[in-house]
Amino acid sequence: MQVSCDAPPSLIALTGTPMSISPDTLLEAYRRMRTIRVFEETVRVEFERGHIPGFVHLYLGQEACAVGVCMSLEGGDYIGSTHRGHGHCIAKGCDVGGMMHEIFGRRTGLCGGKGGSMHIADFERGMLGANAIVGGNPPLVIGAALSAKTLGNGGVAVSFTGDGGTNQGTTFESMNMAVVLRLPAVFVFENNGYGEYTSHDYAVGSKDIATRAAAFGMPALKVDGSDFFAVYQAAQTMVGRARRGEGPGVIETVAKRWHAHYLGDPETYRSEAERLGLAESDPLRKFRQRVEEDGTLEQAELDRVDREAAQQVASAVAGAAAAQYPPESDLLTDVYAPG
Repeated sequence: MQVSCDAPPSLIALTGTPMSISPDTLLEAYRRMRTIRVFEETVRVEFERGHIPGFVHLYLGQEACAVGVCMSLEGGDYIGSTHRGHGHCIAKGCDVGGMMHEIFGRRTGLCGGKGGSMHIADFERGMLGANAIVGGNPPLVIGAALSAKTLGNGGVAVSFTGDGGTNQGTTFESMNMAVVLRLPAVFVFENNGYGEYTSHDYAVGSKDIATRAAAFGMPALKVDGSDFFAVYQAAQTMVGRARRGEGPGVIETVAKRWHAHYLGDPETYRSEAERLGLAESDPLRKFRQRVEEDGTLEQAELDRVDREAAQQVASAVAGAAAAQYPPESDLLTDVYAPG
C-alpha cells in the first residue's frame, strides 16, 4: 500500500491494492463487530424494560469504525472514548460481562457500578474511559501519547471523538499540542451525521472534518465508516506512522448512527426517509458479503460467531441481573487517590 500526499496539503489518500488480511484476523474482526451489534441491541431491550438506569447512547451502525481501528492496536496502546462508548470498549477487548454489570449499575461492574453506560473504563485493557464531556477525551489521550513517547515504549494512543466534539476547543488544543510535540496519537473523528440533534452539515463550518484537522499540520484520511476494510487500512497507515515516531494523524470515518442521540430521543431532527434508509449501509452485511464472495471465510464460520456472540451477551445479562448493587459503604470510595 502506498500513501499519496499530493493534494490538499496533509490530506492523504490511500492508493494501490488493499492489504491482505489473514482469515484469523478477519474472523476476530467479525466477532468484535457482531458482539457490539448483539450487545447494543440487547442493551436497548433491557433499557426499555426498565432494567438499566440513566441514559443510553447506542453505537449501532458504526461497528466497523471502532473495530477497524482497534484491530490495528496492541494491548499496551490506549484509547479514549465518548458517551457513545460501548463499541469502543468491546473493540479494545473489555470484558463483556463486566461491561453489562456496569451498565446495570452493579458492584461487579468494571467501575464498581459507579460509572454506568457513559463512563466505562478499563485501564488494564488500555481503555481510558468513556466520557460524557463532549471533547473531553482528546486531552487525556495526548497525555497517554506523551507518556508513551517519554518512556519510549512504542505505544500509541487513539482518541475517538464524534463530529460534535470536533468543534470543541479541547479538541483543537489537543491536535495542536500533538503536532508540536510530535506525539504518537491518532485522532479518530466518527462523523455519524449529528452532534446530538444538530446536523454536521450545519455545525461544521468547513463542511469537512478531515480537511480542517489537516490544517493543524498532520496527515488526515476520510473513509467510509461502514466499510471495515477502508477503516482498517486507514488505521494501519496512521497507527503505523505514530508507532514509528512520525507524529500524529487523523482519520474521519463517515457512518450514520442508526438510533437517536439517546434512547428516548424523539428524533425529530431527521426525516422518516433517512431513518428507513440507514440499514442500507450495514457494516456487518458488507463485511460478510465481501469475505464470503472472495472465499476468505465460510458462512458456517460466521454463523457460529453469531451464535457465540448471542450466548455471550445473554450470559452477561443474566449475570448482571443477579448481581448486587454497590452498598452504601462504597459511596465515598474511589473519590480520592490514596495518599
